[in-house]
Amino acid sequence: MHEKTLAELSQALQSKALSSVELTQHYLKRIEQLDGSLNSYITVTAESALEQAKAADARIAAGNASALTGIPLAHKDLFCTQGQRTSCGSKMLDNFISPYESTVTQRFLDAGSVSLGKTNLDEFAMGSSTESSFYGPTRNPWDTDRVPGGSSGGSASAVAARLCAAATGTDTGGSIRQPASFSGIVGLKPTYGRCSRWGIVAFASSLDQAGPLTRSVADAAHMLGAMAGHDPKDSTSAPIPVPDFAAGLDAGVKGLKVGIPKEYTLDGMPPEIEALWTQGMDWLKDQGCECVEVSLPHTKYALPTYYIIAPAEASSNLARYDGVRYGNRIDNSNGVIDMYRQSRANGFGAEVKRRIILGTYVLSSGYSDQFYLRAQKARTLIQREYQQAFQSVDAIVGPVSPAPARMIGQNADDPLQDYLADIYTICANLAGVCGIRVPCGSVNYEGSNLRGGLQLMGPHLGEPALLRAARAWEVIRDAE
Repeated sequence: MHEKTLAELSQALQSKALSSVELTQHYLKRIEQLDGSLNSYITVTAESALEQAKAADARIAAGNASALTGIPLAHKDLFCTQGQRTSCGSKMLDNFISPYESTVTQRFLDAGSVSLGKTNLDEFAMGSSTESSFYGPTRNPWDTDRVPGGSSGGSASAVAARLCAAATGTDTGGSIRQPASFSGIVGLKPTYGRCSRWGIVAFASSLDQAGPLTRSVADAAHMLGAMAGHDPKDSTSAPIPVPDFAAGLDAGVKGLKVGIPKEYTLDGMPPEIEALWTQGMDWLKDQGCECVEVSLPHTKYALPTYYIIAPAEASSNLARYDGVRYGNRIDNSNGVIDMYRQSRANGFGAEVKRRIILGTYVLSSGYSDQFYLRAQKARTLIQREYQQAFQSVDAIVGPVSPAPARMIGQNADDPLQDYLADIYTICANLAGVCGIRVPCGSVNYEGSNLRGGLQLMGPHLGEPALLRAARAWEVIRDAE
């Protein structure tokens, strides 16, 4: 039953071919049997999951169920869940029990879904491999010696290994789309403001956005429908109605115009990735799309822009973790300042410290104009460039990552290599537009058969058309 899609599971539950309790027990058993080798979960909430499953069965019997009622999901451990640990993959919050529920997870509870637990992630979502977690690295189900991507690597690994029906993640610079690519699943980064950020522990507030990781485009549409919507508790939440994202998915893409950025062809790109890109464009043409070249010349400034803005916002957001109100605390008799210093030094990992130091530096007196202000100006140019491109095309297609999943520990002494791997994903976050990663088969890379994929990016609030294009891509892929 774990091979069924959300729609198939929902139909089976509604017809009472199986119960939510049976389905939940099945997934919990798989987690117990398989997750020891993957480490995709930080916390498994078996007891509360079964209670939610019983309530879902009662709701189905009463005839007031939704499409997600009784479906077992997992949530990235960056979403606050009331009465449960919300660790952010960090020693700093290892003992933190959230007193409230995030808006996104509450909406899934309101829909009657079942929460199996909280998934692993790079510490405070800072990373591209899920190796910086205090709870150890998550492994790729297709090759356990390789990373699943990050920072939502735990969610991606769990969905790919069928340890949940679908999962939530967050995308700050590619943290949904890149692990979806490495793990061979669908990952959707919605438009900034489409989903509430309230109750999501902040990394970079102007970039973070919640989204789903699923096995199919239709599943992503159903998940987004539950997640999206205005939230008065989040000032960045878009006050607009939520469309039916699942409607019209199979309408086809004939007549759509898709842009191919000429700047996305990089020296040294593995031929396997370039071949996938070419194949993806051919598939779209076969479906009736017109593919045209577009220019995004400020793409070359995206990496330095992102790695100034994101650490700066992280430095500000993480200043609240001082060992006083909650989180890791090192008591000593040398005064409050030394207690702050030791608590933060002991609670944060190396990658988080690196980004806090960088962010504090670019915000410091004498340097903020030189670095931070210039980065904001560059971001504005990137935003305008995408707005202009979407006036002539309906979507933009490109790779997700310059290379498939690397070996665990490969870049331990050179974090810059992981930063460089974000080149294709961070522009969507800087511009605030939507993007989706769709599986396109596998690539033979360094002797391993690894998952590959491409991404489609759409304009602001352009998810309906983006999902339709992704579905057409999925249909022709499955037909081959």
